[in-house]
Amino acid sequence: MADSPRVTMQDREIFTDEHRMLRETVRKFARSLAPHAIEWDEAGIFPAEVFKQAGDLGLLGIGKDPAYGGLGLDWWYTVCWAEELIHTDNAGLNMALMVQTDMATPIIDEIGSDEVKRNFLVPAIKGEAIAALGVSEPGGGSDVAAIRTTARREGDDYVINGQKLWITNGTRADFITLAVRTGDDGYGGISLVVFPTDVAGFSVGQSLKKIGNKSSDTAELFFDNCRIPRRYLLGQENAGFMHIMTNFQGERLIAAVAAVAGAEKGVREALKYGSERKAFGRPVSKFQVWRHKMVEHLTSIEAARRLTYFAVDKFVKSPYQATREITMAKLFAGDLLQKVLYDCMQMYGGFGYTLEYPISRAWADARLITIGGGTSEIMKEILVKIEGL
Repeated sequence: MADSPRVTMQDREIFTDEHRMLRETVRKFARSLAPHAIEWDEAGIFPAEVFKQAGDLGLLGIGKDPAYGGLGLDWWYTVCWAEELIHTDNAGLNMALMVQTDMATPIIDEIGSDEVKRNFLVPAIKGEAIAALGVSEPGGGSDVAAIRTTARREGDDYVINGQKLWITNGTRADFITLAVRTGDDGYGGISLVVFPTDVAGFSVGQSLKKIGNKSSDTAELFFDNCRIPRRYLLGQENAGFMHIMTNFQGERLIAAVAAVAGAEKGVREALKYGSERKAFGRPVSKFQVWRHKMVEHLTSIEAARRLTYFAVDKFVKSPYQATREITMAKLFAGDLLQKVLYDCMQMYGGFGYTLEYPISRAWADARLITIGGGTSEIMKEILVKIEGL
């Protein structure tokens, strides 16, 4: 595959020399980790030291406030981060890092108090603390309004009880950006707090076994009368739902960016393999069926990239007005990735079904894109409402 997505005149206007420098840093970092991809998938986790390595390079605070150790860069730099991180050949690792950078910490950066930022955001940016996002529960994944984990006021503390599920980085997180119910049922009773995991009464259940993204630990978490200071509240009490929804936009957008990059990586590597593998006396990639199929995919990938970049542009200019475009981008790019990697895997024949080649792991890992951060079906329901259907 090319080192980065193909560059058009429009892209040259978007990406500066500074963007390209960040790309090179991320690509070098990602490729240094790639040799461990199978090893870490088999272990079901990767070394925590990787967070520190990324932090030392400044990669965990790309868009964060420089006052707390971030780089203060715009979201186009996050695009570079997501597009180049695919060179790890390990989607689980990438997922864990992006939870740290784009899911668990943006809310803290946006609405956290100075104390909370210094105690939690600063070490997260340095890679000295691992962060998780605690929203999903056994009875409510995409349905945030169904949250049942409670935080009861008791003096200057919150006492937290409940359970979370599907939590990436959950087995070893130092803190969790946690969604809790502080009020009545429904959207209006949800708050966000920062929850340090060294609190009495907190426990980690099993590390869930998954078909893909194996090197990212995914856990069920339990809260039994856990007491934290009320000053760890993020923003206003009972006003957390809108912040969660806004945070979802960044999560869904980075998923779309990663999906497009992963689809192109799959095609380029399949074509390279197909030029080396022969059947009936000629390279597989020379058969018309594959040439046509791959150029169709490249056309769709380019369309997905344009839609995604349009969503990024709108998100940068007006974060609260980009829901339609971000939802479309995640839906289109996520579904496209499934089709593209299916065909890429097919080109490898029997070897594509072995773990020796990254394509098999990429195919299994890709399935999460249409589930995590809101399923494709939820994306369609969101668009139905936006379009007034």
